[in-house]
Amino acid sequence: MRVLDSHLHLWSPDALTYTWLDGPLAWEFAALEIEHSRVDAATVERAVFVQAETVEDDFLAEVRWVAAQAQAAGVVAIVAGARLDRGTDTTAHLEGLAAEPLVVGVRHNLQDEPDGVAVSAVFVTGAREVAARGWTFDACVRAPQLPDIARLAGAVPELRMVLDHLGKPVVGTADAPVAPSMEWVRDLDDLARHPEVFCKLSGLPAEASGEWSAAQLEPFLDAAADAFGVERLMWGSDWPVSVIGPAEPGDPHAPADGSATYQPTARSRWADAVITWADRRGHDLDAIFWSNAEEFYRVGERSTHADAREERRRRGIRSWLRGGRA
Repeated sequence: MRVLDSHLHLWSPDALTYTWLDGPLAWEFAALEIEHSRVDAATVERAVFVQAETVEDDFLAEVRWVAAQAQAAGVVAIVAGARLDRGTDTTAHLEGLAAEPLVVGVRHNLQDEPDGVAVSAVFVTGAREVAARGWTFDACVRAPQLPDIARLAGAVPELRMVLDHLGKPVVGTADAPVAPSMEWVRDLDDLARHPEVFCKLSGLPAEASGEWSAAQLEPFLDAAADAFGVERLMWGSDWPVSVIGPAEPGDPHAPADGSATYQPTARSRWADAVITWADRRGHDLDAIFWSNAEEFYRVGERSTHADAREERRRRGIRSWLRGGRA
């Protein structure tokens, strides 16, 4: 099956500045690392890079660094970092991003912002500028902030927006699961009433601190499908954030103290969990894993070109091998 990962991070602490990386995340995760973390079920795999929260001064540098990694990493589009509450500075920044051909949208990370920022007058003005460019907005918020995102969608109805990580609901862990709260389901339904808002099936493994099971998380996937319909859902790995947790069985590099570590199979396990859930519910797998994200981010042409490049590379390798045998 073909997989367009709607939520992939890459970063390099040597090239850019981040203030939040620590523990097993405080390493480079770039083209080489994602090559060793491919989705087992994928026959074709592409990704949308989502800004990794560098310091604000590095937002544009991050785009350029990712663009240099893009072909090797399979990245066909970039959701760039942007502050939408900077007035004329926001406008200048968006103009700078417009010169970068892979940029299709922006994210102002709202999850740690005070309530009300997303519906402030200056933020709404910035959001309208994003919409006017035909770009998308990734809304990364925590569950209590969902009403603000619904209000933003009402204030800027032309803005194509996607909710990251289902709004980060409380999910518990595999051993102590938590059912979807009535408040979260209500707010998710309210947000889904805005037709230009999509939802990413991503991030839940991280909300469970890497201790998750498919059975634990399926009720949240069901709630998202009920709210948005399959036509507005897209799968995302949230790699590498969502692959940190207790060591997997048999991991020869497991920390002796039992601390959280990188889980080599977690990205594929999350894809498999969503595939199994969608297949059992009779949902359109290609829509969730490819076409919805392709349409939302408008990356069809880029994906086609990337596929063509890969096929040319493979033909070149086959030709070289045939020549070697001769």
